[in-house]
Amino acid sequence: MNFLRRRFSDTSATIIPNGYFQNLGSEDNRDKEQQLREKEKEQRDREQKAMGGQPPGPMRQDIGVGFLSSLTGRTNKGKEKVLLVIDDQHTSWAKYFRGKKIHGEFDIRVEQCEFAEINLASCTETGTTIDFKGVRQGQKVVRSFKPDFVLIRQHGRGMEVQEEWRNLIIGFQFGNVGSVNSWEGIYNFMDKPWVFAQLIKLRDRHGTDKFPLIDQAFYPNHKEMKLDHSNCTTWLSQPKFPVVVKIGHAHNGMGKVRVEGHSDFQDIASVVAITNCYATTESFIDSKYDIRVQKIGSNYKAFMRTSISGNWKANTGSSAVEQIAMTEQFKLWVDECSELFGGLDIVSVEAIHGKDSKNYIIEVNDSSMQLIGENQEEDRKHIAELVLQKMNACVMQTGSATMLTSASSLPNLQRTSQSNSPNTSKVGTPTSNQKPALSGTPTKTQTNPPPLPTLDLHDEEDTLTNLKKTFATIFGDI
Repeated sequence: MNFLRRRFSDTSATIIPNGYFQNLGSEDNRDKEQQLREKEKEQRDREQKAMGGQPPGPMRQDIGVGFLSSLTGRTNKGKEKVLLVIDDQHTSWAKYFRGKKIHGEFDIRVEQCEFAEINLASCTETGTTIDFKGVRQGQKVVRSFKPDFVLIRQHGRGMEVQEEWRNLIIGFQFGNVGSVNSWEGIYNFMDKPWVFAQLIKLRDRHGTDKFPLIDQAFYPNHKEMKLDHSNCTTWLSQPKFPVVVKIGHAHNGMGKVRVEGHSDFQDIASVVAITNCYATTESFIDSKYDIRVQKIGSNYKAFMRTSISGNWKANTGSSAVEQIAMTEQFKLWVDECSELFGGLDIVSVEAIHGKDSKNYIIEVNDSSMQLIGENQEEDRKHIAELVLQKMNACVMQTGSATMLTSASSLPNLQRTSQSNSPNTSKVGTPTSNQKPALSGTPTKTQTNPPPLPTLDLHDEEDTLTNLKKTFATIFGDI
């Protein structure tokens, strides 16, 4: 072989196929490898006999574990709870829950997406399953998961006509998925006039001095906004100009128009007719600055926002935001609003401070409110702590309900097993495989736990036989 190596090392020789020299001499080692494999096989056979015929080695054991986990549906993912955050991708919420655990046992896996990226199916037995389709880092992502809790940071309705997520909100409520804020609150906040109607009740309860709500008029359609001189000469609700017209579910500064007179109001009425939406009007307040009072759990903050760009809407364009002291009046506003619709964990009250030195409450926002000021990171941490508290409460309630259900079902199981037994004499009579109780053994009548369901030994033996046959077929050991 050395001769061949020297012969073919000559560069002038014919080109040799790749791997030729590696195969030279391999015949010398084949016998040794064959003997080694035979020894390993004999050792595995001895181990198998010592283990009583059970499949040796980690490979066979892993197969059995995977089979059992597929039957029971239990995997390592059972030690985690899925938190769905409905928000855009500008804020990554996963970092605020990294390392957090529910009751020190369950990890938190964060799934973040928008309403437009998900669909769902809810069932009374299996709960809610989310179908996610979106784009992440230029790649199309498709996956399904079951959320245990939802944080809603997006409004239930978008600016476009087709952007209404009412059906998804109903689906989450149908699946009994916990959320912040509650699904009842999210559903009621889909229409601003509906929320404003609740604010009118608060004004009537506390008075205008404590709860200064701005005057507003509601039009279900354009017909009462349009002045028809042939039929009438006045409106049912005469606006006092200048007014601010809000078309539909306007929010975040959109859908709002400042109207100076009657002719402009007629033009806006024609626009409302095309949109087929309701509209509201409120008096225009010449403001010095806006006031924003927010409540996240038990944390309160108040802000003053002044427009720099000169826009009459301080939340549009450039503005300066400054945190101010929380007064008793501000706290009253936000505390009363937090009780709406069964309770709001995250809520903010928007008001205007006019040049007449008066405050005017204009609207209330839910958990979809935008965070402002220099302490936005602190506010996100407060939201994360609030969600963690709610998830702990949900898991505790679920576990308690399961324990109560299982405990109350024990007597029913006992009665069912006795009534369904084909031979009633087997219940109280010992069989050949059972040992009769000793007559001299004392019995406790008051401290004994409820009797467990009695199992038929013949059924148990049949079940074990079927399981043995199933495993023998899977692992090849008959």
